Amino acid sequence: MNSYTVENLSPEQSFSRAVFLDQGFVLTAPGIAMGAAMKEALQEWGFETVQSEGEAGGDPKEAVPEGFSAETEGLSAETEATGSLESEQLKHAETVYRDLQGFVESLFAQMESYIAPDFNEMAKQIKALCDAVRKDSRYLLRVLESNGALQDAQPSYLVSHTVKSTILSIIIGSYLKLTHPRLIELGVAAILHEAGMLTLTPEIYTSTGALSKEDQKAILSHPVLGYKLLKSFDLPPAITAAALEHHERENGEGYPRRLTGEKITFYAKIIAVACSYEAQTSTRPYKMTKDSYSGMVNMLKNERKQYQDAVVRALVFSLSIYPIGLHVLLSDGRKGQVVDVNPEDPRYPLVQPQEAATAEGKIKILKTSRAGVHIIRPLEKDEAG
Repeated sequence: MNSYTVENLSPEQSFSRAVFLDQGFVLTAPGIAMGAAMKEALQEWGFETVQSEGEAGGDPKEAVPEGFSAETEGLSAETEATGSLESEQLKHAETVYRDLQGFVESLFAQMESYIAPDFNEMAKQIKALCDAVRKDSRYLLRVLESNGALQDAQPSYLVSHTVKSTILSIIIGSYLKLTHPRLIELGVAAILHEAGMLTLTPEIYTSTGALSKEDQKAILSHPVLGYKLLKSFDLPPAITAAALEHHERENGEGYPRRLTGEKITFYAKIIAVACSYEAQTSTRPYKMTKDSYSGMVNMLKNERKQYQDAVVRALVFSLSIYPIGLHVLLSDGRKGQVVDVNPEDPRYPLVQPQEAATAEGKIKILKTSRAGVHIIRPLEKDEAG
């Protein structure tokens, strides 16, 4: 596979073989010119290279200017889905979410009493989550976007953060094609990554006011405290390392050891992106929540290169720039909810317009596009009703 610098490619450039972004993600078919819009989007998203086994040149076919492949030309069409199946799948996702939430609540209560967690039980729970993600992650993402609507018992901030971060970590790991055993290990690491917080008084990390120097020091110590706690439970090194390093950053600006790049373990890199995105898009006692679109834009900026690019890309292509579950205003004046990603271009996801059910009980799904109906902006919560 040969690597080509995006900046040096002309919009008319074509290749004799398919062009890939990464992880087998196809950008263009053989003989299809890149197009100015595609090159602009790649540069905007920070992609510096593309790969192809073919040679540059040849007789390019007409470029597809609005997306990543010829298939995106029809993205303004509406399709139909069965409403009863949609409801059933969403309810299943809610059950998976509730089960994981209940498990984490029990697990944390156990660990607060310094009772060692059962690795096999955690692995069993993560396996069920992996199965749900593999079957259809979009419904789980819609549950996450509800941002607490299912939280009847009002679980603690720590439980909510852990559940959502774990789901996001598994989705990212799945996109990165981790093997099943590694996905299980990643999920267990995600469930336990905030173990150090369990050793602190909740008033410290739920405080709405300015923290004292002592409290700030306690918060900054939680990765080390978590590492020591998990190590005392004789958990695998990959799990304890993730707890220790999930606040490290690629540029060395993280803590507790200011590690850089390759010195940070891969599970910690994934959990860092998952929990950072979750923290930005969920309500906290000390801040208002951002909508998931704003959170995604912040992650895409990757200011000061805090996160590994491959992991950020996995988040974007798994959730889309307008994440699943987000309520949006469409260019034709309708309101809708993002229900699925467009793997060819994260800017133009699939949207379910409000009041879109047909007389037969089917639900219409809109494929947005730059040339057709597209998203104008995210809706505030009071607008979405």
